[in-house]
Amino acid sequence: MAVAILVTVAVGFARSFFLRPLFPDWHSPSESVFYVHGAAFTAWIVLLLAQASLVAGGRTDLHRKVGPFGVVLAVSMVVLGTLGALIAARRATGFVDIPVPPLQFLAIPLFDMAQFTLFVGLAIAMRRNTQGHKRCMLLATINLTTAAISRWPGVHDFGPLAFFGLTDLFLVPLAIWDLRTRGRLHPVTLWGGLLFIASQPLRLVVSGTETWLAFARWATGLLG
Repeated sequence: MAVAILVTVAVGFARSFFLRPLFPDWHSPSESVFYVHGAAFTAWIVLLLAQASLVAGGRTDLHRKVGPFGVVLAVSMVVLGTLGALIAARRATGFVDIPVPPLQFLAIPLFDMAQFTLFVGLAIAMRRNTQGHKRCMLLATINLTTAAISRWPGVHDFGPLAFFGLTDLFLVPLAIWDLRTRGRLHPVTLWGGLLFIASQPLRLVVSGTETWLAFARWATGLLG
């Protein structure tokens, strides 16, 4: 799963980040904070792969020692992700290649950051519950793949239902694994997955309300 997520992100951000010099005409943010943002989020996925490999190799002692660095990285990601979203929403041109009004679209990345924070927080609380911990970490990371999937060639043309739907496919192997090894869904898979899926149409509905737009104007105004 970690490898699949890493490939998904590499494909989505190849032209705008990973292979940027090869695509000089491709639209990408001009602000340097987004490249720090990209490096931090990439480091998180690489860390997930490393941590899963350590456990698979029986090095749970080293896995636990590395854990606090993951917490620090997660906090920095929330800060960078939120800051980046506010900067993009405040631009006159809005989010890069996103035709939706920026204050309205701001709901998408901010919901992502809120959900990432929730799942990582639960994973930390469940760090002695191996099965719950790893599922929360996986859900937190799957949550980040939507931004990459929406940048796959051709996917963006089909709108949010396409890239949300493709993101949800990552839940399928987790559910199959639970059913084959446990005979039923793990509570984190069940309730976390339901929350994950329910949040997708919810953010689309909320984004168009006057309450949200008022909040978005206030939040972007904090940048000065």
